[in-house]
Formats: sequence, C-alpha cells, structure tokens
Amino acid sequence: MSQQNEVLVRMTGIHKYFPGVHALNDVQFELRAGEVHALVGENGAGKSTLMKVLTGIYEKDAGEIEVMGKPVEIRSTKDAQNLGISIVHQELNLLKDLTVAENVYIGRENMNGFLLDKKAQNKRAQEFLDRLNLNIKATQNVGRMTVAKQQMVEIAKALSYENTRILILDEPTAPLSDVEIDELFRFVRDMRSRGVGIIYISHRMGELKQISDRITVMRDGQYVDTVDTATTPIDEIIRMMVGRVIYEQPKTESHVATGAPVVLEVKNLRSRDVRDVSFQLKKGEILGLAGLVGAGRTEVGRLISGADKRDGGEIYVNGKLADIQSPCDAVELGIGYLSEDRRRYGLCLGLSVANNIALTKLDSFTQGIAVNDRQIKSTAREYREKMDIRTPSVDTLVRSLSGGNQQKVVVSKWLVRNCDVLIFDEPTRGIDVGAKSEIYKLMHSLIEEGKSIIMISSEMPELLRMADRILVMCEGEKTGELGIEEATQEKIMALAAPQV
Repeated sequence: MSQQNEVLVRMTGIHKYFPGVHALNDVQFELRAGEVHALVGENGAGKSTLMKVLTGIYEKDAGEIEVMGKPVEIRSTKDAQNLGISIVHQELNLLKDLTVAENVYIGRENMNGFLLDKKAQNKRAQEFLDRLNLNIKATQNVGRMTVAKQQMVEIAKALSYENTRILILDEPTAPLSDVEIDELFRFVRDMRSRGVGIIYISHRMGELKQISDRITVMRDGQYVDTVDTATTPIDEIIRMMVGRVIYEQPKTESHVATGAPVVLEVKNLRSRDVRDVSFQLKKGEILGLAGLVGAGRTEVGRLISGADKRDGGEIYVNGKLADIQSPCDAVELGIGYLSEDRRRYGLCLGLSVANNIALTKLDSFTQGIAVNDRQIKSTAREYREKMDIRTPSVDTLVRSLSGGNQQKVVVSKWLVRNCDVLIFDEPTRGIDVGAKSEIYKLMHSLIEEGKSIIMISSEMPELLRMADRILVMCEGEKTGELGIEEATQEKIMALAAPQV
C-alpha cells in the first residue's frame, strides 16, 4: 500500500452513551493518508461526539479504533496527541497579545536554562512557517492579524507537533470571506500533498466539492454512508443528511409590494469603520448586506441598533428622525439586532428557554419586585409552538439546544418585543442545512407578517436566495446596490473586492 493510500484511522462499531441518549450507535469512519475526508450531518448527528472520541475528550463505550494499522485506546487528549492526532476547533484558541511564535510553541518554549531564548524560538518558528509555505512572520502579533491568518496560525500550531499526521478542521471557514477561504484551501491542499490526512467538518455544502475527496454522512448518531465527492451530487448528500429533499431556488424578482412604505432610512452613516453609508429599507423587504470580512457590514448593523456610537449621519424610522444612542433606544423604536455571535451576545446560556424569550420585555412580566413566572412560561410556550422551537420544555437551559433552535429563541425574544425591523447578522452561521431551511422559512413568514429584515451574510448563494435587494460594501463604504433581478455572484464580488 502506498503512503497516499495508507489508512491512518479506522473506527468501527463505535458507541457512546450519555444519560438518556445513545449519542453514537455503531458508527464507522476511515481516513486515508493524503486525503481530505469531509464529515457532514445536521446538528446533533454525532459528528462532534465522534471527533471527541477520536481526540480523547470522550472515551468510547464500545467499538475499536486503529491508528496507522494498530489497535489503540484513546483515553485522553494527550493519548491522541501522542498518536499524531490534532484538532483545530471552530472557536480559535489563540492568545491575541502574544506573537505567532509564542502561540505556536506555547508550553514547549525554547529555554536556555531558566530563561526563554526568544531569538532561537522565533528562528525555529519562522523556519517551520516557511516549510508550510505560509506568508506569516513569526514575530507578528496575533491580535493584529486577519481572522484567516489567525486560522492558519491555529493550524500551524496543530501541525507543529512533529508526529501530526491526522488533522481535524471543525468549521474552518465559518469566519472567513471567499478570498480568505481560497487561501485556506490552498494550504489544505498543500497539507494533503504532504500525506497529512484531514477530517473536514463543514455545514457549507458548496465547499465539499471544492476541497474534499470523500464524504461520510451521519444522521441521528448513526453512520449513513461514505461516498466519493466527485461522483456524488450535493442534493444526494443533503438527502442522506436530513432524510428529505431540501432545495431553495434563488429569487428572480423582488417580493416587495409596489408602493411599500419606507420603514427605515439611513443617511450618511459614519463611524471609525463606516463612511457615509446611505440606504432605505421598505416594509416587507429583505435587504441583503454583502461584502468581504472587514467591509463594515456588522458595524452598520451595530450603529443602527445603538450598540456602537456613530460619528455622524441620520437614521429615520417610519419617516421620523430617530435619536438612537443605545440599544434601548433602538428597541423602543421597534428595531431588533440579532448578533452573528448569538451564544455570546444574543443568549444567556445559563438561563432557560423561557427566561431568554422574556428578556427584552421583562418589564411587562414584573409587578414591583415580583416576577410573573407563570406568564413568562405561557408566553414562551406560545412562541415555542409558533417558531417550532424543538425543546422538551421551556424550562430547558438554552445552552443545550442546537444552533438552529437557539437562533429561533433569539428571534422569539425580539418578536415578543414586537420589533418591526430585524437585523439578522449571519443568521445561519454554524447551522446545518436542515436548520438553515427552517430559518429561511421563518424569515419568509416574518416578511408575510409585515416585518422588514436587513440580512448580513458572507454566503452569496444565501443572499441571492433570500434578498429582494443587495447592498454591497467594501472597506467601510457602500460600493453598489443590486436589485435581485440583476444580482449575480460575479457582480457582487466585483463590487466587494478592493479596487487597487
């Protein structure tokens, strides 16, 4: 067997139990040297649990694991590391105040007696980065790098253990723009050519054809199938993932009613990151905000919602000049902002579903110092049904819900407040394809109720599928506006890319 076809990992009959849950049921998986093997499935399918078994975070309850042809027991992350298995998690684990070299070799520093030999460590790190063909300086401060470069540093850190041959990438492109994704894919292909086996977890179906050689599908904690990427249509992969056909065609025309009133107008909005941005949002419209990472899209959303202070410009709500100085001001005017980081800014993970839904309108659920818990739960049950939030009880902690259901809780929170303008910032980030479809349906239903939506998204197919009109930004400026009838990925990218 050639090195490129060598089986690096073989997992067979893997079972994992948690109280009341059979999380992994007779799962199998195989990774070969020099391949990118995608692992896909809806949230809750068991992908992360399987990888936690492989990396020693969880111990399997049954089954066998072979690494490079030898049976192994992986009982800790140290065991996995010693076997040449490394993982790069979706949330980057870098220390932003340290240099690249300090991050790569943290805990394994170059010491000269009791003193750190910084010069030797920088030299060692730079030689390693150069071997990986990375255009990164070892002495650069990580906090000043782009997210894409930080991602490369995280991967370099994983590969810096000399025996690493198995690399797990968990949603590596979630925070990246299309240009940055191309850079990451170049690096992944380079690692593949060196014989590294890469397990690639992603919810972005379009990426699979670009980067993977084989795809393993999981559903409900069970193995479904392993297929060759080149010969398997994406629609078939999605069907295996969700057990049903999901297909949303791009919009071909705007669905905004003729003569619809303008509910929000922004004139010459300015801040440190935004320069003279102007636009209108009509009743019943989904306005898409497109652009590369750093274009200023999120900053526009935060300025409108009062989360950041603006240096200039005017905001009109239903034709009236609005003095929005804080999120409370925006909420009073019927504007709700759904952050791209819902777990950090949109939810209180230690509270129940019911208490999260009630957060924006606590004043109506209190009398003096007494909280009407019965009313909170009744309202939460109403929205659980209306939004199809899949939870056994409204008393369930929101941290235990899937990403799609957490997003529904965030939306419910703003609907309880009766917000008419909703700013969705990356509404489907980290959400599987089935839950994406539900979020899209939810957004359409909100539009039918007369709400208006600003949708910020890094996924151009998503914008073309959902938006009635697309505003494109680059480096803090509005560079163009496209009706959905004329919008294409090529036109959006031409407006989004910096003009040198």
